[in-house]
Amino acid sequence: MSPEIHLAQQPEADELLGRSPLAALVGMLLDQQVPMEWAFSGPYTIARRMGHDDLDAAAIAAYDPEGFAGLLKEKPAVHRYPGSMAQRVQQLCRYLVDEYGGDAAAVWRDAADGAELLARLKALPGFGEQKARIFLALLGKQYGVRPKGWREAAGAYGEQGSYRSAADITGPESLAKVRAYKQAQKQELKKQQKPERA
Repeated sequence: MSPEIHLAQQPEADELLGRSPLAALVGMLLDQQVPMEWAFSGPYTIARRMGHDDLDAAAIAAYDPEGFAGLLKEKPAVHRYPGSMAQRVQQLCRYLVDEYGGDAAAVWRDAADGAELLARLKALPGFGEQKARIFLALLGKQYGVRPKGWREAAGAYGEQGSYRSAADITGPESLAKVRAYKQAQKQELKKQQKPERA
């Protein structure tokens, strides 16, 4: 049974995220420099514009790059930077085809433990340390993917009852809490970067 996901805050997009491992990965990839709901509704928009009900890694990998960028640029655009994000989505899909036969769930299906899963996620194009940890926490908290040591591997994002990232969003209320946390983090960072006056 698919988990009930509320990352896009839009029923059809969330339903796709719940049943499609590739949609979840692509949503996480898009989650930068745009609001989370915009990022996580991207996979649904891409699937619709490709004329499908689901995302297919092989189809995206094989798509003409200019044509694929065009799909993401159509109004409303899938991302603030649709051209560069189109390239990243295709790189991710090519990697999944080459390394996992196009099966996104294979990235985590047989991971021995949290450390191995984190290493696999960090190897994905476009997934740095932080993004990999957030996605690992998302898998554990909402998708039931819980290899031994997953919380430790996810770091602070794996903490129970935290509201730090997409991993903690289960509806509008938790989305607001995550937003507030991120705002507080930004303010703290700004404070630290301000030079002290003599």
